[in-house]
Amino acid sequence: MKNQKLFILFSLLLAATVFVFTQCRSKDDLPRGEERITVLCSDPEYRSDSEYFRANSSADSPNMSNSKRMAVSNARADLAGQIEVTVKAVIDNYVQDITIGDMQEYQQRYEGLSREVINQKLTGTRIICEETTRTDEGRYRTYVAIELSGSEILSAMNQRIRGDERLRLDYDYDRFKNTFEDEMRKLDRERN
Repeated sequence: MKNQKLFILFSLLLAATVFVFTQCRSKDDLPRGEERITVLCSDPEYRSDSEYFRANSSADSPNMSNSKRMAVSNARADLAGQIEVTVKAVIDNYVQDITIGDMQEYQQRYEGLSREVINQKLTGTRIICEETTRTDEGRYRTYVAIELSGSEILSAMNQRIRGDERLRLDYDYDRFKNTFEDEMRKLDRERN
């Protein structure tokens, strides 16, 4: 009887141990047939946060300068989309918080200004990471990460709104700034 109890206890401990080891893989364990890939210029420090919009991309070409040009162009397109989504959220939240006449007209005007600002400011992006490799086929692959300051976007939006006669009437910079900063803080949470 005693041996039977020890055998059951040993069996339960063994089963629990096997279960724990099969369920708790280390971060380095990958499913069979898969391998981890490192993408240059894409570490967490190259992701958007509460101060900067950031984007990264890569491109291949038989010509080294073309691979860089294409990678930067792709990253700018990603950055523009990211900024547009954030600014649209700012505008939606800001317009809902203020009392104005024709809300739809104001929203359209804000969105039109934001597109102009984004297109204008994208030329001011800064490359914060650039790596070029050569593939087995002899092609060049360039990885880039770029950034644009959120405060630059806010400043440019402020100038454009103040320059619009209709929007300026109901414009509250501090409220707009606080709404913008709230959206930028969301980027920090998404980053982590």
